[in-house]
Parts: sequence; C-alpha cells; structure tokens
Amino acid sequence: MYLHTQLLINEIAADEPDPAAANALQEGLGGQFGEMRTMMQYLFQSMNFRGDAAAKPYKDLLQGVGTEEISHVELIGTTISQLLDGSPRYQGKKTDPVDEPGAKGATPLKIALDTGNIHHYLVGAQGALPVDSVGNPWSGSYVYNSGNLVLDLLYNLMLESTGRLQKCRIYEMTDNKTARSTIAYLIVRDQAHENAFAKALESLGVNWGKVLPIPKTKAEQFPEVKKLLDQGLQSIQYTFSADNLSEAGKLFRGASPSNDGTELRTDVMPEGAPMTISPERREEFSPGLDPELLALIQATAEVELQEADNPRVSGS
Repeated sequence: MYLHTQLLINEIAADEPDPAAANALQEGLGGQFGEMRTMMQYLFQSMNFRGDAAAKPYKDLLQGVGTEEISHVELIGTTISQLLDGSPRYQGKKTDPVDEPGAKGATPLKIALDTGNIHHYLVGAQGALPVDSVGNPWSGSYVYNSGNLVLDLLYNLMLESTGRLQKCRIYEMTDNKTARSTIAYLIVRDQAHENAFAKALESLGVNWGKVLPIPKTKAEQFPEVKKLLDQGLQSIQYTFSADNLSEAGKLFRGASPSNDGTELRTDVMPEGAPMTISPERREEFSPGLDPELLALIQATAEVELQEADNPRVSGS
C-alpha cells in the first residue's frame, strides 16, 4: 500500500503563465518516455516480480523508483497546471462578468486559440492532461514488463536515458522559471535512476565503463541543474519504505556509475515542498461552486467530523 504526504517532492518556482511551455511539458508527463510511463512500468515490474529471497533487493529497487515516479507525475502535472493558471490576457476582478473583454478587447480565453494545446482550455479547465505534447492519449502499451530481470533493467535504463534527453531539450525550449524548476529536478532524478539501474546491472555482470550518463549533454551547465548536482541529488535513491524493510541499499551503493566522484546512498524520502491549491478559474467556469452548494458541503463535513469524534455505541 502507499502513503501520501501533502507535500510536493520538489518546490515549483513562481513565474508568469506560459501555455506553450505547459504543452512541451506534456511530453514529459504523458509521452512515450514520460513520467506516467516510468511510473506504470516500474510498478508493474515490481508487482509481477518473481524470484527467491536473494532477488529481493531488485524488487525493492523497482518498487522505490516506481513510487518516486508517482511523485514525479504529481510534480509535473501540478507544474503544467500552474503554467496554465489563468489567462494572461484576463485581468478582471471576481465581481466582473467573465465574458467581459480584457486588455485591448481580448476575450478571456483568446490565448487558447494560438498558444499551446487548445485541449488544455477546452477539456482540462487549464490543467494537465494524460496526453503527450501533440495530444495523443497516454497508452498502456508503452509499459514494458518482460519477466526477465536483465531485459527489464536494460529497458529501464534506456527509458530513463531517453526521458533525460527529452527533458534537456524541453529545458532549452523555455526560460520560464516555473517550467525550468521542475525540468531541472527531473533531469537530475533521471540521472539518479540511470545510476540505480546501471548499478543493478553491474551486479549482474554488465560493465558500463564510460557510457553513463546518457546523454552526455553537459546539463550541469544549466544553473538549476548544477545547484541540484552540487547537492548530490543524482546519487541518492529514495526507498519510500515506511517500515524500512527495503533492501535496495544492497544495490544502490558504492561509486556512482556516472563517474562524477560521488558515492551512492539510499534514503527513505525527500523533505518535500509546500503544496498549495490554485484559485478558481472563473473564465473556465471551474470549479464554480455556488454559495448554497458550498454551504451544504461544509455542513455535511461538520456533521461527519462530529460523528467521527463521537462514534455511536454499537446497538444503541
């Protein structure tokens, strides 16, 4: 089972809305090499894992990385939502009619016609969607689970390397601070996962030599990436093991396969960053709770809290 902490795995920097950057980030979320793919692939490999007690560290490694990917889906989805959070051309007040023209006569959602993915506005109410950057729905056929440990680890390493390559490209597509804060974090964590799967393969006899990291993009020249690399984030693997029974540390240890002079180590989970709820989007008619319905919800919640605090005695 899984526990959820109401913290983001990394802080999202504040900046102006940028629908085009949001659409580029959709590739990192719902694309063939995106976070939804890695999350599902590693969790299915973990659930279907077979082997004796000596193989448990490999299952635990898959489990830990897969669980972290759930947090990555949450992070990148929230980032996309923030990049879409409000039409830059609608600057009205809450008391203004939502269909009142904004600056220079622009309608509230005019930006949706010529920037980014129109489905972000038509379907998603200015939020993330489970699609790639051209709108193709995420597909379960992306998930690779052969049942062969070496094949799965090889495929996982390729997946992380390609995802890192694409995120480096997305980083260079935008200078938006909101987008770059998340992209940089995922670039570094993809490198950590490259190290994890490479180290597991090393234990099975595969010698990577000077191959890693893939790609050799000199991503450390990106200021946001360098800051995280200096913290050694590329050499930490989280287990997310609440009961501390994970044996992934038997594999993720020793010198980093990235040949950067760091030593690998495991930790339970990162500290996280505050999570906030975005304001209503009146131009999207979302969420649009009227006062009567909101009062009913609040009253119902208060009754449920009272019942939880004073449970009735059985049979009374």
